[in-house]
Amino acid sequence: MFRVALTATREERVLKYTFAVLAVAVAAGITAVAAGAGSAKIAPPANIAKAGKIVWCSDIEYPPFESYQGSKAIGADIDLASGIAAAMGVKAEFKNVVFDSIIAGLLTKKCDAIVSAMNDTAERRKVVDFVDYLKVGQSLMVKKGNPKHIASLASLVGHVVSVQSGTTMRQFLVATSARLEKAGKKGFSIKTFPKDTDAISALKAGRVDAYFADSPVVAYYVNKDSSLQIAGSPISPLPYGLAIRKHDPLRAAVQRAVNQLYATGAMKRIAARWGMSKAVVFLR
Repeated sequence: MFRVALTATREERVLKYTFAVLAVAVAAGITAVAAGAGSAKIAPPANIAKAGKIVWCSDIEYPPFESYQGSKAIGADIDLASGIAAAMGVKAEFKNVVFDSIIAGLLTKKCDAIVSAMNDTAERRKVVDFVDYLKVGQSLMVKKGNPKHIASLASLVGHVVSVQSGTTMRQFLVATSARLEKAGKKGFSIKTFPKDTDAISALKAGRVDAYFADSPVVAYYVNKDSSLQIAGSPISPLPYGLAIRKHDPLRAAVQRAVNQLYATGAMKRIAARWGMSKAVVFLR
């Protein structure tokens, strides 16, 4: 396991600035399509070309990657998926699906692909294929002043942490607590919630001592709410992937589109627009 070379204090300073940029960008109506404008079109699979769109499953309650502005889906993942569709000359459509059942939704063909801040893991690769696009670490969030003195996963011993169900973050917490207990130490309690927003509400209401999620998400909420703060430094950067059904020719087309977004600089512009440049690891 390795850590992102970024202190919590610096991360907070960077994210406060970059989210100011976000507000300007959203107000200006800048889109991922514009970021990649003028690039060559990629031939989509026949079924996508016929439909004229790529339908994406996404749990749209995870800013800054995906959230709603009124009835409109916005966020870094939304810009990415829209840019991929535009590269193929089709539209992007988004279906809001609870994360617990999002892979099932893909496999039952409720959508063509998943874009939902999803970690590419060996377990998930047994049932879907991935096109990776970023690496993202995870962070703990606590109440301002850190009354429980939490600075790392190890310091969660004896405390309660909230996390969204069905996520790799939950699996990581379970494994960490088990390792502590195996080493003769006291573990910690984990409360899971179907919605990430409910996990955050539990922290704010004092029902848990900490909240665990991807670093850009934690930084987003800290910037938004002065009663919260980051605890410790980001840990264990893991790849984010776009999930596609196995053997689906859409995967090859999506991979070419992601390569193109990197080549044109659009990927880094999307990250900058959503205040994530210093909170993610680019693949190239």
